[in-house]
Amino acid sequence: METPQDVVPSWNPIEVSLKRNEVIEALRTVYDPEIPVNIYDLGLIYDVDVTPEGVACIQMTLTSPACPAAQSLPGEVEWKVRQVAGIADVQVHVVWDPPWSMDRMSEEAKLELGLL
Repeated sequence: METPQDVVPSWNPIEVSLKRNEVIEALRTVYDPEIPVNIYDLGLIYDVDVTPEGVACIQMTLTSPACPAAQSLPGEVEWKVRQVAGIADVQVHVVWDPPWSMDRMSEEAKLELGLL
């Protein structure tokens, strides 16, 4: 008998898009410990891809290679995305190119930090 863990999703494009939105909402619950803005609006997430099989691939960066959260943030991202119903696996890739800059921040983030 199959258990829910044995069932591999096979989502259509609309379901993939909806699941991607859920993953983004999960990412918005992760905060850089030094900046009171979530990492998605901060512009640290470069790409979010969800496959029809339920694999979430996250490409992210940090504010700098010396960021104190370098050890904890990728793991927190993976943990939060794994909590999204239907996600079978999570792959987090930390990249340094292109380097992060404040230009990547959303308007909401800039307002929150008093930059607008």
